[in-house]
Amino acid sequence: MKTSRIIAATVLIVAGALAPHLAQAQWDGIKRTNVTRDDLSAPGREVIQVLVEFAPGVAAPRHAHPGEEIAYVIEGVFLYELDGRPPVTLKAGEALFIPAGTFHAVKNIGSGNARELATYIVEKGKPVLIPGD
Repeated sequence: MKTSRIIAATVLIVAGALAPHLAQAQWDGIKRTNVTRDDLSAPGREVIQVLVEFAPGVAAPRHAHPGEEIAYVIEGVFLYELDGRPPVTLKAGEALFIPAGTFHAVKNIGSGNARELATYIVEKGKPVLIPGD
C-alpha cells in the first residue's frame, strides 16, 4: 500500500511539472523551440522565449496567453488577428504587443517560411497557451 502511494505521488509530481510544456502543443506546420525560461525580479513571474516557425500558409488557431506576449518577426510576413482590433500585417523586423488574455490567431501569409520570436511574461506555473473556442 505504501509503494502504491509513493508511485501515485511521483506520477502527480511529474504530471504537474510537465503540464506547462504540454499546453504548448505543436500544431501541424508549426514548430516551437524553447529558447529560454527564467524567473523575473517580480515575484511569481517568469519570462519565456520561444522561436516559432510557420510553413507557408499555416495558421495558429485562435488562442490566448495568461500574460503579455511580444511577437517579433524574424522572417516572412504574418497576419495577426486580435479580438477587438483590426487585423495587423507584420514583416521581418516588426513587433506586436499582445495584452494578457487577448485571444488572437496568426497566419503566415507569405510565400515562404516565416519565423517569430515570441516572448511571454507570465505567472509561474500557469500554462503558456489557452486554446480558443
